[in-house]
Amino acid sequence: MNLKLPQELDWRPRVFDSLSFPTLIMDCNGTVVSVNQKLLEKYHILKSRVIGKSCREIFRNLFDDPDLPCHQETCPLNKTIAEGVGHSVLRQIERQNGSKYWEDRVFSPILDDDGNVIYVIESIRDVTRTKALENILHDIRVFMNRLVQSSASAILSADRSGRILLMNEAAEELFGYNFDHTANISVVDLYPQGVAREIMKKLRDDDYGGRGKLPATHVNILTARGETVPVEMTGAIIYEGDNTETATMGIYNDIRERLALQDAQSQLDQSEKMASLGRLAAGVAHEINNPLTGILMYGNLMKEKMEPDHPLQTNITYILEDAERCREIVKNLLAYSRQSGTSQERFSMNVMVEESLRLIRDQSLFMNLTTKKELSDECMMVKADRNKMCQVVINLVMNAIDAMDPNGTLTLKTYRSNDQKRACLEITDTGFGIPDEDRLRIFDPFFTTKDPGKGTGLGLSTAYGIIKDNKGDIIIKETGPEGTTFLVELPLDTDSIELMSIG
Repeated sequence: MNLKLPQELDWRPRVFDSLSFPTLIMDCNGTVVSVNQKLLEKYHILKSRVIGKSCREIFRNLFDDPDLPCHQETCPLNKTIAEGVGHSVLRQIERQNGSKYWEDRVFSPILDDDGNVIYVIESIRDVTRTKALENILHDIRVFMNRLVQSSASAILSADRSGRILLMNEAAEELFGYNFDHTANISVVDLYPQGVAREIMKKLRDDDYGGRGKLPATHVNILTARGETVPVEMTGAIIYEGDNTETATMGIYNDIRERLALQDAQSQLDQSEKMASLGRLAAGVAHEINNPLTGILMYGNLMKEKMEPDHPLQTNITYILEDAERCREIVKNLLAYSRQSGTSQERFSMNVMVEESLRLIRDQSLFMNLTTKKELSDECMMVKADRNKMCQVVINLVMNAIDAMDPNGTLTLKTYRSNDQKRACLEITDTGFGIPDEDRLRIFDPFFTTKDPGKGTGLGLSTAYGIIKDNKGDIIIKETGPEGTTFLVELPLDTDSIELMSIG
């Protein structure tokens, strides 16, 4: 008796039947020569009904697929035989009961020793669940894209090298770029120099907002038009599973309008504060003025009647000097309260600057200073209270001198604004700048950084009131360790603008 050992048994049919997918083998004519057990079980058919049948007969009659493409140029079986490589076709099939499912049919060639195709093995895989998941993921992607695109906030994402991966419509509008044309643009190009590096530093700081997160932060961005725009930004780093940084994203909101409203509110608050304190100052000034006039009058009478060497002569002199100082304070209070009317006249900004410098009584203050005058060649005519505007310039110049050492540099510069509607004057010193904590209070009445007895704190607040009365503006343009620049703007006279346009 000649029995085969188990290892000598033909293992090929066993492997074929053990495949987890319904599988059949066809010859080069498309005739089925073998099927595995999984196919018979799934479709509940006998092997005799399949063997010897053509591929078309099986799928049309047994597998409820009358639409299987059998054209020569599209048939996966024919392409596999012709090319000697595998092909597949994904089909959505409708059963007789109306339900639908997806099948992925994979055709693989079986070659002889010479590399010729002698059979084709076909596996039928039900991918309905996979396809359903793909559809769900696709719907999620579509929804997320719509969500991002419909956001009123600008949303932008970039990979680790700075290449822009995503830019919604709001971001295109804010930054001025079309996403399709950002291939040569790095995310670093969207910020002023050093800002992108600072943002990444904060994103990686555990103590700032948590690792990989940037809480609402005010930064400046650069648009395609070269414009600097203030925005409120939140950001995040996107990580892979092993905490590897793969991308960054940012959400931006333009805050120009908000800042303008805040500035307008600040100016309104300042005006209301000045009006209230102005009324108080006027009352105080009038109450002090009457006894002060008596002190000065009788003090001068006493001084005139005393002999020059009288022992009280010095004391009387001190009394009169202090009384004069009090009168100056009263005068400032009255100026601050704006009790005197405003006299409007038309004059040149440059002429007013020159006149103000000549009116400074103590010209020795300029002895060691370097004074630079960069006055515009253009004729900039304004309509305002000339005397009060001279008072403003003198006040700003004196403050600049007080802020510098004796060898400092004072610069006065005039020019026309970009919109050609305002005359601008910049007064710059080379002092030590204004501390951040004082910048918001610098125009407040009675606020001063000078030593006691050297200032009333009404100079800048008075200047602020005068400028506002003349429909102008005054701001701290720049300040820092290298000095401070005050900017005064007045509307150009309408007649001079019209004459300029005609010329």
